[in-house]
Amino acid sequence: MPDFQVLLICLFSTIVLATVLGRKQNRKSLLPPSPLALPIIGHLHLLSPTPHQDFHKLSIHYGPIIHLFLGSVPCVVASTAEAAKEFLKAHETSFSNRPAHTVAVEALTYGFQDFLFAPYGPFWKFLKKLCMSELLGGHMVDQFLPVRQQETKRFIKLGYQKGLAGEAVDFGGEFITLSNNVVSRMTLSQMSSENEDEVKEMRKLVADTAELVGKFNISDFIWFLKSFDLQGFNKRLREIQIRFDTIMDGMIKKREEERKNNRENGGTHEIKDMLDVLLEIHEDESSEIRLTKENIKAFILDIFVAGTDTSAVTMEWGMAELINNPHVLEKARQEMDAVVGKSRIVEESDIVNLPYLQAIVKETLRLHPAGPLIFRESSRSAVVCGYNIAAKTRLFINVWAIGRDPNHWKNPLEFRPERFMIEEGNGQSQLDVRGQHYHLIPFGSGRRGCPGTSLALQLVHVNLGAMIQCFQWKVDGGNGRVDMEEKSGITLPRAHPIVCVPVPRLDPFPSL
Repeated sequence: MPDFQVLLICLFSTIVLATVLGRKQNRKSLLPPSPLALPIIGHLHLLSPTPHQDFHKLSIHYGPIIHLFLGSVPCVVASTAEAAKEFLKAHETSFSNRPAHTVAVEALTYGFQDFLFAPYGPFWKFLKKLCMSELLGGHMVDQFLPVRQQETKRFIKLGYQKGLAGEAVDFGGEFITLSNNVVSRMTLSQMSSENEDEVKEMRKLVADTAELVGKFNISDFIWFLKSFDLQGFNKRLREIQIRFDTIMDGMIKKREEERKNNRENGGTHEIKDMLDVLLEIHEDESSEIRLTKENIKAFILDIFVAGTDTSAVTMEWGMAELINNPHVLEKARQEMDAVVGKSRIVEESDIVNLPYLQAIVKETLRLHPAGPLIFRESSRSAVVCGYNIAAKTRLFINVWAIGRDPNHWKNPLEFRPERFMIEEGNGQSQLDVRGQHYHLIPFGSGRRGCPGTSLALQLVHVNLGAMIQCFQWKVDGGNGRVDMEEKSGITLPRAHPIVCVPVPRLDPFPSL
């Protein structure tokens, strides 16, 4: 018998034996069902740059909860609302940690001294309370309403000028600029258009950070490769750290000097931004927990990364769906003209009276959640839905798949905002996006749900609403349609940005 035939028989026999033994082991240990794993790499060969799509395909074949090994890391994937509720509510205390132990996260959070990836415990609880009461609470959001209004006007003015000149605009890039400017000014109020170089550098840092955190690093999953930097991550991480430290150390030093001078002269800041609040806690010897400079820098980087891309990609996906569904766009414009009129631009206070706009945003978040996967890690062993989940198992909640589940959504791939409207009358469905309804959890749920939900929704509603109200969108090629291909990333970016001419539809155009 030729050698290659012997090799094929041995390989086939090994695969069959591994499959049989794996299934027996799963039955014996009551693990969730699992596809065939390969030596060393486990199930990594089944994943592409868009893992949420791959998890969805696997769940169709293996069920709502599946067990995988990504290299040497044990993982569980939940792909239905019912499974998500079990993990995030019934067993929340066992799954309140985030899987922080990656090279990128450890480096960029100064050793997990931030909020997003800090282990569940007293420090994280302190920061969560701080977020909800001060940093991202109602007072802070209301206080910076003028900032958001200014940035919306700048954004609309740019579109108006480009439209008059017949020039196309890359709205993907402009949405990122818009959200980054708002976050910059709320976090570090001195960082505005007057410091354009710093703004550009911070924007680049945020993009580089999001790329590295969301990028696959084989050393994080294959245990014997942890000492090697095969993809050059460490070099890039050091460069980002140096750049970020340079900016933040200078800003913190300058702000500390300003605060000292104000105290000596009996003055105070009229408006405190997030850096002021964090420095107050750093300086307060009686504080429940004293924040270090590393805590402050890590938290600010969290805010920039989590607050910039998420809002921007949601606005861009919403715009894409409206371009491809002109009947929805027309209905939204009719509502806007009836409620707001044509003599002024929509404001945040109008949102409550625009139920169809709210339905458009909900439908966008259902089909295109900015965070397609919720990440958790078990702090202790648990039995979930009859399956044994060991401690230190990484959990993925597939928000993207849950939003497309035909058991909860009729015609799930159809963009139909009407599903969020009450059938009779013009009221609004009570289905919300804040984590109480597990078939719609774009901002997560429970203790580690997104604390910036309110700010994100304000940004998305008013700026997408302004785009609907103020412009016709002239798209070149593709019969006036845009493609809906996704790109890899920690958020859910579009593979191809929307580039179109924003033709003003209001005449006269409201003054800006």
